[in-house]
Amino acid sequence: MAAEATAAEDIRAAAVQYKIKVTPKLVLSILGPFLYDKIREQVVAVAPISLFLFLFQLIVLRQPIVGAIGIATGLGIVILGLMFFMEGLRLGLMPLGENLGATLPRKAKMWLILAFAFIVGLGATYAEPAISTLKAAGANVKPEEAPLLYEMLNRSSGALVLMVGVGVGIATILGVYRFARGWSLKTLLYPALAVGLGLTVVAQVNPQTRSLIALAWDTGAVTTGPVTVPLVLALGLGVSAVLGKSDTGMSGFGIVTLASLWPIIMVLALSLFVFYTGGVMDPAAAAQFAADAGTDSAAGTGLLELMAVSMQGALQAVIPLAVFLLIVQRFVLKERIRSIDQIALGLVLCIGGLGLFNLGLGVGLVPLGGQVGGNVPVAFQPPEALYGEVGGRVVAIVFAFVLGYGATMAEPALNALGMTVEEVTAGAFKKSLLIQAVAVGVALGLATGIAKVMFSIPITYLVIPPYLVLCIVTWLSDEKYINIGWDSAGVTTGPITVPLVLAMGLGIGTSVGVSDGFGMLAMASIGPILTVLVLGLIVSRTGTKAPASTNKHDVDDDDLSWLDEELAAWRARTTSGPAEAAASPAGEPAARVPARA
Repeated sequence: MAAEATAAEDIRAAAVQYKIKVTPKLVLSILGPFLYDKIREQVVAVAPISLFLFLFQLIVLRQPIVGAIGIATGLGIVILGLMFFMEGLRLGLMPLGENLGATLPRKAKMWLILAFAFIVGLGATYAEPAISTLKAAGANVKPEEAPLLYEMLNRSSGALVLMVGVGVGIATILGVYRFARGWSLKTLLYPALAVGLGLTVVAQVNPQTRSLIALAWDTGAVTTGPVTVPLVLALGLGVSAVLGKSDTGMSGFGIVTLASLWPIIMVLALSLFVFYTGGVMDPAAAAQFAADAGTDSAAGTGLLELMAVSMQGALQAVIPLAVFLLIVQRFVLKERIRSIDQIALGLVLCIGGLGLFNLGLGVGLVPLGGQVGGNVPVAFQPPEALYGEVGGRVVAIVFAFVLGYGATMAEPALNALGMTVEEVTAGAFKKSLLIQAVAVGVALGLATGIAKVMFSIPITYLVIPPYLVLCIVTWLSDEKYINIGWDSAGVTTGPITVPLVLAMGLGIGTSVGVSDGFGMLAMASIGPILTVLVLGLIVSRTGTKAPASTNKHDVDDDDLSWLDEELAAWRARTTSGPAEAAASPAGEPAARVPARA
């Protein structure tokens, strides 16, 4: 017995003495593959579109890249910032949002759920990376040419962002209530379109309010980003699972569309209110405000000052939302906050990543987009007119088409959406077909948007007719295709596309003498909805359906191909791992969640 006790003590001593020496090489071998994958994801999102713009300016426009080293450095900062931000989002904010989405419907009354939904939508808007682009866009607007537009993007920029957030909050309320009641998307879609198009007509009547229309319709594309969509979907799916009246396989779809439409309504309403209540600065005051703003920006152009401003903006965007989510979980739902160290690390990464992204936005993305946009008129505008007046405009439109198509094809969320749609439609709407439909729709939209800026076409003439057509096509479409089509525009406006397209539009507008260069994002959102819905009509009427009869005498061998596909899909679902099963609240299949979740 003594010998056995001694042996046991020796084993314990050996276990205590055994240590792993942590070396830089060991840390690199462990973290290296992880960091490589995360950086590669962002490089794939940033590099192709940036390289295309570089080559277009150098080869097609025959113009040098001014400040190429600085722009390249800014793009590198954007890549690092997005990597840290997305990882922080996954570790910090998303676990809080998903847990609240799963538990709040079980513990709270409907009024409290809706109040929470509004605050989540509002707070998520401030944390969106692309929202900074709206604040930066005001510097390119001349107050004497578009005083109301200048007012909204400069002195009233805080109110503008607030109204965008209020619009997302209202959309979240309506989306959650729709999930709880099992309503069709048409029930909420048509009234929102009627209000939005009606306000657009009112703004078009007065020449001084027309400049706000394109900006308002562009804000709908800014809101559906990597923060807003997952958070509002987590809440909506939780409500749908606990209180939902029906499930047609469309759980999670539709709320992104509402989050795009209601900011448009709120921005139009705010702009009309400011104008008709005399809140617009007179030209002299606007010129003095612009001069003061230019002096302030010139005084703070150092790198340290830019970093400080970027980090301050990140703190103001992330911390209030995180504190609200923590308070609700701990004191309202009385749930213990698990993995607090992981959440804290995620918030630190989120803030640091958003700060770096904002810095890279000002140093790399916006200058690149503005520079390329400012040089596009070289193709058709005297004295250069490299390709003639007509040929140059064709070159510019083709450039926008290729840019929209390529950027959309490189969007990772689109591939995930395609897989979701193929499963929901039982293979009738193929993934490849959806991807091509969305990419072509975005390409056509951007081409139309650049034509709008070049020819100074009022955005009202380009918005109202397509949306009236969409109302008719929506009325004729099946519910699942309505949800898919209207949400498809959400995957096309990411944190990279939005600032680049906005900067290019403003750059082109400045070069050709247009008072505003907004509207390209709005057109890029309309295009994919129309192409997907039209294809949905074709698929629903010509697609192969499973035979109604199961009698072996009525079905030949060739007709059993649909059964093989269904069996394969069933095996894939039943053999999926626990990670997939837990990807959605309350057991909702992960594949049914739209791509950005």
